[in-house]
Order: sequence, then C-alpha cells, then structure tokens
Amino acid sequence: MLRVTDKGTASTCDGMPRRDFLQVGSLGAIGLTLPELMAAKSNGAVSEEHDERNVIMIFNLGAPSQPDTFDPKPDAAAEIRGPFQPISTASADIQISEILPRHAENADKFSLVRSCYHSAAAVHDTGHQMLQTGRLFTGGINTPHVGCALEFLKGRRSDLPAHVILPETMGSTGGNLPHGQDAGFLGKAYDPFVLNADPSQDNFKVPDLLPPEQIGEARLSRRRRLRNIVEESITTFESNQSAKLLDSNFNAAYRIMTSPQAREAFDLSREPSAIREKYGKNRFGQCCLLARRLIEAGVRFVTVNTFLTVFDEITWDIHGSKPFTSIEGMKDIVAPMYDQAYGALLEDLTERGLLENTLVCNLAEFGRTPRINPAGGRDHWPQCWTVYFAGGGVQGGRVVGQSDPIGGYPAERPVDPSEIVATIFHSLGFDLETTLPGPAGRPFPLVDFGKHEIKELF
Repeated sequence: MLRVTDKGTASTCDGMPRRDFLQVGSLGAIGLTLPELMAAKSNGAVSEEHDERNVIMIFNLGAPSQPDTFDPKPDAAAEIRGPFQPISTASADIQISEILPRHAENADKFSLVRSCYHSAAAVHDTGHQMLQTGRLFTGGINTPHVGCALEFLKGRRSDLPAHVILPETMGSTGGNLPHGQDAGFLGKAYDPFVLNADPSQDNFKVPDLLPPEQIGEARLSRRRRLRNIVEESITTFESNQSAKLLDSNFNAAYRIMTSPQAREAFDLSREPSAIREKYGKNRFGQCCLLARRLIEAGVRFVTVNTFLTVFDEITWDIHGSKPFTSIEGMKDIVAPMYDQAYGALLEDLTERGLLENTLVCNLAEFGRTPRINPAGGRDHWPQCWTVYFAGGGVQGGRVVGQSDPIGGYPAERPVDPSEIVATIFHSLGFDLETTLPGPAGRPFPLVDFGKHEIKELF
C-alpha cells in the first residue's frame, strides 16, 4: 500500500513534498499536463476581496423548444403551438407548458427572458461558446468560461475549487468546435475541476479524490514518470516564474485530493434517501443535488450540463428522427426529469437560506423552429428563445422581453448572449468595466463594450 505522506526528495516553496503530491494525485486533477503547466503564465494577482454570491449554471445542451416549454403560443396554428397546453403558475404574470408542473409551482422564484437571440451559425457549439463566455470563438481567441474568469479574479474560498463542472464537460454536438467550458486564454491553471463520474450510480466515487490504493497501476505509473521529470528538472523549476505557477497548482490539487472538506462535499451518501429521491435518482437530478452540496461547502460556481451530447440520447434536441429526439420523448423522459430536479433545487436552496446569494441560471444555445418539421420535431433556431434566472438578487415572477406571435423573433427587448453573461457577472458583484489579461497580455473586457446586465431582472 502506498503511503500518502512518504518523505519526498524535493519540496515546493511551501514545504509540501512534490513526490507526495505525485503519489496521491495527478496534474490531471486540475486539467493540466506538465508541458501545458510549464507553458502557462501567471496573469496577475487574484483579488483578496470576497463576497457571498455563488452561481449554479444549468446548461440545457440540445436546446428546449420555446413554444413547448416557457413561451407557449396557444392561439397559433397547430403546427406552431404544438401538442401541449399552457398552465397557470405561482406567478400571475407567467404561463408555461403543462409538461413543467414543478416549474409552475416555483414560478414566483424565477424570471423568464423570452427574447434571446444570436446571429451566429445555427450549430450547437457556437451557442455553447457565446452563452458561457459572452463571445464567439473567433480569430484564435478562446474566451474563458465565466466561472473560470471568476476563479481568476477572486480565487477559491477553501480547499475546494472555485469552479466545478458536473458531470462532465460537453462532448460532441456536431460542430467540432470549442464549447466554452474551459479557461481559454487565461490558461490551464484556471480550468474547472471536472467530476467525470455519474453521481446517480450506486458505486459513485470522484476519481481524483480516491485513496491512493484505489487509483490503479496505470495511473500510478504515469505519476511516477511525472515525478521523475519534476525531480530531474528541479534546478530549472526553481529558477523561473513557471516554477512558481507549478508549485501553486501542485498545492491546489494536493489540497483538493487530501481535503476532508472536499471528500465530504462530494459524498452524496450523506444525504437522506428522501432528499435524493426528491431530486430524482438520475444523473441530472443527482448533479443538481451535488451542485447544492458544493455551493453549501464553499464552491463559487457550479456548471451542470443537462446532457453531454445530442447523439443517440434522449435530449432537448427534438429534430424528430433518430439519432435525435421526438417531441414525445421530450414530454415523457426529458421534461419530467428536468422539471423534478429543478423544482427540488429551488425549494432546497430556499429552505436552506442559500437562494438569495446563489444565482441559478438556466441557459441554452438557441431555440427551436416555430413550425414543426415533417419528421414531427423542431430544428435549430437561434433567432429567438427563452432563458431564466432565480436567486442571486434576481426578482422572481417576472417576464423580460416578448417574442412575436409564433415565437420566431423578439418582438420587444431583444437580449443577446453578452447581456446574459453580463447578468451573471453583475450578480457576482463585478464592475462590468473589469478587464482580464487577454492574448499577449492585452486588457480584455469581461463583456463587450457598452453591454450591460439585464436590468429588468433586478
């Protein structure tokens, strides 16, 4: 059996042996390979100023159909309004689809933005980028996810990372482009901690929090090789700036993997069975429960991917023919799972006094075509869709913007992705004139010049 605290032959500037670190964990725990880490540069001091605001970003990969969910059109023709009826909610100003009854019960806690749009290509990847970073990946500039920018600017509160992605980063959605779920030009040092596991499984464990004897010989062999590289190059490391960043990230990952606080936060077995059942014993439901636990433990930002791909899985991507989903599949499988978990999350955050300081934003890359297609589904439509926000200073029960009579285009108060990202930064307390050190060290604004938060939400 490996010993976690064997004496190492080299130490970081804080006295923690590098060999110890490489025996209990890997650079992969923070999303780094050794060459990438050595190439990364420190891009400015992290602010010591902290506030109490947090974010849970639920990203509805695949994109819900706005007429069938949050923007029903009961007076439109059948091929536009779809098969579902609108229902009243806890907010007098909001009606939503009958397939979301738990949302209806909690509509006084969230507010809808029904006039989102973008003018980029109608492919999933571009929407993923813009809704999580505020910008499209162009000119070789990969803008960081808002949660990664938060970590760069404010750091972490504890042994836990500042930004966690559940259950995994987005997989293939057809475009072979970046999805906007990394630190981009800030460098790998600010990438999120990714769970890479399904918390609904009976044998759920966090791979990078396993005790050393459970890690496996293949991974240990890789770490031994990394350890040897580190020790052979120790003189070079200690004589340059990259060494300081290396030490910093060794310490950060070591803290995560040896922290009782981290192990406890990720341990869903500590939750009563009734609570786990309330969220739903499925991957998305248990990710929402885990998101609440992580926020409660001190994580600043949690991104929950509702789905990981749009292929060969029942998702929001309701083109109507295989390998995609039908409207019936959305009604029978996707909506009940999603509705149950979201309702449980809002109620749980409220009961625990966490909602006021936790922004829960439900985003999607685009909407769906107003008219049902010949296969009985709806196709990609970035010209108009709905997102919604709860907590974190947002006033519940409101509707911002309006779509036209068929849900095809914004009729009033159009909202673009940069305004949505600005709203998240605003809730976190950032001055939107704040800049990041962009490519070549040039100042890079958090949001595009002149863009503001969606003021009507606050």
